[in-house]
Amino acid sequence: MTRAVLLDVDGVLVHGYHTNPARVRPWDKDLLADTGVDPDRFRQEFIFDIFVKKVIVGEMALLDALERRLPPLGYRGSPMAFAHYWLNQDSVLNEPLLNKVRILKARDDVRLYIATNQEHLRAHWLWSHLGLNQLFEDIFYSARIGARKPDPKFYAFVDSKIGAPNEPPLFFDDTPAVIAGARAAGWEAVQFDTIDDFTSHPWIAARI
Repeated sequence: MTRAVLLDVDGVLVHGYHTNPARVRPWDKDLLADTGVDPDRFRQEFIFDIFVKKVIVGEMALLDALERRLPPLGYRGSPMAFAHYWLNQDSVLNEPLLNKVRILKARDDVRLYIATNQEHLRAHWLWSHLGLNQLFEDIFYSARIGARKPDPKFYAFVDSKIGAPNEPPLFFDDTPAVIAGARAAGWEAVQFDTIDDFTSHPWIAARI
């Protein structure tokens, strides 16, 4: 008997954005000094606009969006260089959590996956450059699926790929709306604030 265990990226596997403001590690704290781009304007005019509306669901490539929106924000460099800066700054892995994941990976009754809202470039960065492919079987992400969590289409896509496990998928995410969506899809979902939320879960604790 096996069970699928799925983990979110930001706020869970990676220290960066987190629903809990006290847990946020801003990747853009030096953005103005390093690139000349004001982080508040970048969030409002890029992240909360074209990125969320188009890029994160796979309707536009990140580099195309950056090519279009960076010049009005005062950036004169290469969008490739900006993307590389962003990826590097937003890549602080939660190593204590990953150490627990490594223990789980050695178990025969666990199948490990990532379930995250990401665009293609960062998903590949996480998977290949940061080496998450060494621990997880697959990464399910919004640009690949064409829908963001908590859209029911996201969970349905994942279900279609992992098959019918013996127990409901066990999912850890930091966002309440995403947790609610997962539960509505029949998953067991746990809101993640710290590593204790993972290690204290009875099913996980019995295996680490």
